[in-house]
Amino acid sequence: MFYRADTRDHGLPHDPFKAIVAPRPIGWIGTRGADGGRNLGPYSFFNTVCDTPKIVMFSSSGYKHSARNALETGVFTVNYVSADLMAAMNASSAAVPYGVDEFDLAGLTAAEGEMVDAPYVAEAKAVLECRVTQIIRPVGLDGREADAHMVFGQVVGIRIDDSVIQNGRFDVALARPVTRLGYMDYAEAGPLFELARPKVG
Repeated sequence: MFYRADTRDHGLPHDPFKAIVAPRPIGWIGTRGADGGRNLGPYSFFNTVCDTPKIVMFSSSGYKHSARNALETGVFTVNYVSADLMAAMNASSAAVPYGVDEFDLAGLTAAEGEMVDAPYVAEAKAVLECRVTQIIRPVGLDGREADAHMVFGQVVGIRIDDSVIQNGRFDVALARPVTRLGYMDYAEAGPLFELARPKVG
């Protein structure tokens, strides 16, 4: 099949776009508002951008609480979503009014960042503490800004639970990351395998 991306001529019950671009890591973003209130929300439009310096990005469809708080305070945390925290992550995705504390809503322990004034999930297997470097609005071919806010942050601190370090590595099999697929589908990382890059010459 083929359809124009600016139409809904695919004839399917739901748009398949996000199912095609999958799996996607989940950026579980911890922030604090200018009023001091805590916020926690999962974003599947999330990824690393570069490693020198270490920069990550999450994109908010609409001006949601995480983007607002990151803009107001200049900091955020990224909390690792492991299989044992999947239900809590989902609970924190509820569309609640500004000021509702999703840490409490999801039954999680909020801890304070070492290098940033933002809360993180104490139960998370890993946490990235980040300082905002840019917030931009993507622009389409028509030159108009999308209703999306891309928040870029440089990682200034990394916290790792010792239980997922084995043989000198962050062991993904032990950490059991959860990824977002299309629609309402999620997946836990399946059997792992190593694949070395080919040597040329």
